[in-house]
Amino acid sequence: MFFAVLTAILASAPPPEGAPPEAPFVTAPRTAEPVRTVEFDTARFHIVASERAEAPARALAPDLETLRDEVRTLVGRDWPGTTEVRVALGREEYEAMALPGSRPPGWAVALAWPAMNVVLVDARTIATPEGKTTLRHELVHIALGRLGNDWPRWFQEGVAQMVTNERQFRTEHYSTMAIAIATDRLYDFEVLRDGFPERPQDVEVAYAQSAEFVSFLFKRHGPAAFGELIDHVGNGVIFEQAFARAFHSSLTVEEADFRDDVALRYPWWPVLLGSGTALWALSGLLMAFAHVRRRRQVKALREHQKHLEQLEDTAVVLLGALPHAANEDGGAAVDPFPGVPWRITAVRSAS
Repeated sequence: MFFAVLTAILASAPPPEGAPPEAPFVTAPRTAEPVRTVEFDTARFHIVASERAEAPARALAPDLETLRDEVRTLVGRDWPGTTEVRVALGREEYEAMALPGSRPPGWAVALAWPAMNVVLVDARTIATPEGKTTLRHELVHIALGRLGNDWPRWFQEGVAQMVTNERQFRTEHYSTMAIAIATDRLYDFEVLRDGFPERPQDVEVAYAQSAEFVSFLFKRHGPAAFGELIDHVGNGVIFEQAFARAFHSSLTVEEADFRDDVALRYPWWPVLLGSGTALWALSGLLMAFAHVRRRRQVKALREHQKHLEQLEDTAVVLLGALPHAANEDGGAAVDPFPGVPWRITAVRSAS
């Protein structure tokens, strides 16, 4: 689970040490053994691909503009400048095409350097179902980094997951949130401002609650307030003050309301029922309950039938003991209980 999360959810890589904030394009890898590359452009992207990755890179080019439009719509703003996308094929090329001074983590299949307006991706990732999600995630980091500074880590990762819908329909996400709430393991967002914890299980909680909190804020305040927040931060206002101006509330108040909200939306019992052992145990209990209930229904039906038989026998005795009014022709007696559905509705008078 941790590997899957880290593969799809990648933190923005810091710019190389000493790099200016508006560094020019690095159109060729600066390594001891440079990779042969081809370059081409779209409206808002400059693509640098290794010769081996040229075909998937050209296939990717039209999708990049669409992905950028999606990020612009959801974030509320487009970022300035042309973004460089480097496409490598295989780990060796991937590491060779990273920016100078950077060494990609072994698990990373995509990285973003917002200050440099550069994204690096492995072409093998593009061909997977998660490929576009990964690229969209990295473009969110580019957007926030180009539109402002001093973004809390929880906000960056939460926005990225909201834009890419990475948490939807994932049982792991539900389990992580439900267990964290039940065991009181949710972090204060102040703790997640500058970074996430190191242990895998703690990282999962940090990512999950960041995604939930940003979605909570977006639904509560809407895209206009989010755009205002981005504008304030872009104008140099520190995040907490920008938050208060845009949402007309404090981070402390919103966090308290968020905790109440997720506690109702993520109860622990579906996690229990979702485990195989618990499910078999529940099935056994339901079968036992159904058996007992059926036995009780059969017993009650038999008691009811027995009671009806006793009533019918009593009716026969009572009808036989009553005087019977004969018809004018001296024939059959008149039923003393007209309309009562006894099995015997008329009795001959005794001779």
